[in-house]
Amino acid sequence: MALKFWIASAMAAAVTLVAPAKAAEPSGLVAVERAAAALAPKNWTPPHTPDGKPDLQGIYNTGNITPFERPAELAEKPFFTPEEAAAFEKRIVTGRNFDRRDGPAAADVARAYNDFWWDFGNNVTRTLQTSIVVDPPNGRKPALTPEAEKRTAALVGAIKKRCETEICTPSNGGSNGVGFGLQRPATAIQDRPYMERCILWPTAGPPMLPSGYNNNYEIVQTPNYVMIYIEMVHDYRIIPLDGRPHLDQSIRQLMGDSRGRWEGSTLVVDTTNFADDTDFHWAGRNMHLVERFTRVAPDAILYEFTVDDLTTFVKPWSGALVMSKTAGPIYEYACHEGNYGMTGVLSGARAAEKNRASQQ
Repeated sequence: MALKFWIASAMAAAVTLVAPAKAAEPSGLVAVERAAAALAPKNWTPPHTPDGKPDLQGIYNTGNITPFERPAELAEKPFFTPEEAAAFEKRIVTGRNFDRRDGPAAADVARAYNDFWWDFGNNVTRTLQTSIVVDPPNGRKPALTPEAEKRTAALVGAIKKRCETEICTPSNGGSNGVGFGLQRPATAIQDRPYMERCILWPTAGPPMLPSGYNNNYEIVQTPNYVMIYIEMVHDYRIIPLDGRPHLDQSIRQLMGDSRGRWEGSTLVVDTTNFADDTDFHWAGRNMHLVERFTRVAPDAILYEFTVDDLTTFVKPWSGALVMSKTAGPIYEYACHEGNYGMTGVLSGARAAEKNRASQQ
């Protein structure tokens, strides 16, 4: 008996010695995947294409009012209860009123359109997450690396320096290294962000995130390709599934170079070769993006993405949302048709320069 007790005690001590000091952080993506699986009706069987692959085809909408990063007041709460979600939705929708005319003229102009034109959605994503970012588990992006902090500070500093001597106007987009809300020089068209120039929308993807309107995506499949038509700025992503390698690293594209493969019921899309001036929350040419598309219900796809750019963030991070099926068709988004915004920005800056010169 004493020998057995000694052996048992020694084994327990050994386990204690090799046990990790701290348990690994739980995966936010795993929790979201479980929540998404609960959206499926009882005994539902996911559809397949004639060639036997999971059928993702259809038009889906990403619009929702889930915060991108978790608000401080929800720091320890990765999911809403249904009652909490309803209260949050009511508060956000009630407070979001673009028909207001209070405040100075600049605030009125910054609201851009009245409520008729906006289509954020009125609900949080269907898994009831409190943030789209789910890994790290705190729902917040990781810190920037010292290199990235230096890089972004230099970029912002250069813009501010130009704005000391040039007329600058607000920027609502950050698809080419400018960040949202910065004042931008208005000397030439090239000074303005890609979204204003109808070239690329910051949230159109990849990754594909909710925007103020035009949140529809159409997925079409063949045995060798998946095509995603993006409503915003009418872009297309044509993703080969035949195992071909990525483009040579010398070839860079604003939306990167995507390659797809099937892992069970999930389409995995691997994207590299982003351009120097493509930035996603400051990640750029070194970003390695992995997206996962899984049909979880007759009217829903779980969309997950992981950003890996260790020259920008201290560790990889991930987000997720539910894309909900919607009736079509998607109408053409003719961004430049009747678009006088760029003319207004540049001519307004020239008028401001003349006014400033006359006062000197």
